[in-house]
Amino acid sequence: MDLVALPAFADNYIWMLHDGAQAAVVDPGDAAPVAAALDRLHLRLAGILVTHHHADHVGGIDALRSRLQGPVWGPARESIPQPFEPLRDGQHIDVLGLRFEVIDVPGHTAGHIAYAQVDAPKAPLLFCGDTLFSGGCGRIFEGTPQQMLQSLTRLASLPADTRVCCAHEYTLSNLRFAAAVEPGNTAVTAHLEHCQALREQGQPTLPSTLELERRINPFLRCSEPPVVAAAQLQGAESREPAQVLAALREWKNRFR
Repeated sequence: MDLVALPAFADNYIWMLHDGAQAAVVDPGDAAPVAAALDRLHLRLAGILVTHHHADHVGGIDALRSRLQGPVWGPARESIPQPFEPLRDGQHIDVLGLRFEVIDVPGHTAGHIAYAQVDAPKAPLLFCGDTLFSGGCGRIFEGTPQQMLQSLTRLASLPADTRVCCAHEYTLSNLRFAAAVEPGNTAVTAHLEHCQALREQGQPTLPSTLELERRINPFLRCSEPPVVAAAQLQGAESREPAQVLAALREWKNRFR
């Protein structure tokens, strides 16, 4: 099974899985790069997975329906272009022979879901939309810091070798922020250098892994003393992880 990141818009990735004959795509906000890849690789579109309702994740669905030979799956609690198969936490779907569990991850949006591959012998896949980014997390538009903390904690509990397929190329800016939060974290410094080299070569910085994210992502490290101390300097009301996350997210919103 091949995993391909299709660039879209300024910094989106539409993830494509294919077996050489059939393909499934995740969050096709733009139909054009999907159609071009299907034509180039001579693939049939067998399914579409949606994580949340934002236009840059659903905008290409209707234009792809004429090619689609399978379902559109999406979060039951969000408004997704109809028709689609609504999914809730704990359900499972089969995608090109791979089995995925649906995980509720509210925070960025109220009904956001993620898709985690189960029963993979190694390097399972996680399609996490805009909840988890490499070195960061999504803005909290419709949820609460407590919800985002719970969502990130749940994703971080998946196997360490899980490949984290985020929906945006935000890694460099996120890592610069992570270095400001934890200037002594050598894992952040090393990964920032690595990712800068990738981007200079026109390569994506993704997928990441959960093992790496646990070491470099301040939003997964809200109980670590250096992260707590940095958040308190930014106005965190207590050392509670949800308050730490809230302060970090507000800091990140204005960080340049």
